[in-house]
Amino acid sequence: MSRNLKIFLGISYLIILFAFLYFIFTWIEISKLNDFSYYKELQKNLNNFVSNNIIINLIYFFIFAVIWIALLGFGSPLLIVSGILFGQWLGTLVSVFSISVGALILYSFGNFFFRDLVNKILEQKFEKYILLFKRNEFYYFFIYRFIGGLGVPFGLQNLIPILFGMKKINYFLSSFFGFIPGFFIFNTIGAGLNSYVKEAEKFSMLDFLLSPNIYSPILMFTCLMIISLIIKKKFFDDKD
Repeated sequence: MSRNLKIFLGISYLIILFAFLYFIFTWIEISKLNDFSYYKELQKNLNNFVSNNIIINLIYFFIFAVIWIALLGFGSPLLIVSGILFGQWLGTLVSVFSISVGALILYSFGNFFFRDLVNKILEQKFEKYILLFKRNEFYYFFIYRFIGGLGVPFGLQNLIPILFGMKKINYFLSSFFGFIPGFFIFNTIGAGLNSYVKEAEKFSMLDFLLSPNIYSPILMFTCLMIISLIIKKKFFDDKD
């Protein structure tokens, strides 16, 4: 493939990315975000829409999530939304699979078009980890996913394996299994948020935080963060 064609496709990708983000954020009715009745109406409409054809809506979500992640979208909002729409278990399944696929597409695309740029920007910062990943790319990338990517923004997390030429099958499987604990917690929060909006007459931060559907996953998230810090120190911080 010629250099000019690569440049054209790369620029086209960036244009599509910004157009997609503009469409998403202009669709949201920002003026109503402080009105609790707006959320109750939205929750009711979403529940009716999803329950009418769960299979079709799972496919819609899967396609949207893959495109969103492939276009460098944030991961956390998708997890909350999947929990709201499909509950903690089904939401976890569809979000883990779709985000893993989207991340793989982003990695493949970035590895082809932006390898030099990624190396220029990230290689020095993550130099001490490159040899570590090369020792056992599946094992260490699984840990990397499990602990949340060392605090690196999600889009960049998906591109870091370009630095050490990770095999695509290892990339997908280590991402898939590494995502599960954190994704389950976020989907549980989303499902709890959906239940709270459905049952509450008005929003109260205290009632919201004291709801078992909310504080239970928050406690799980706190435990996961503590475990992640311990793992990070053991496998990454102490490495020369």
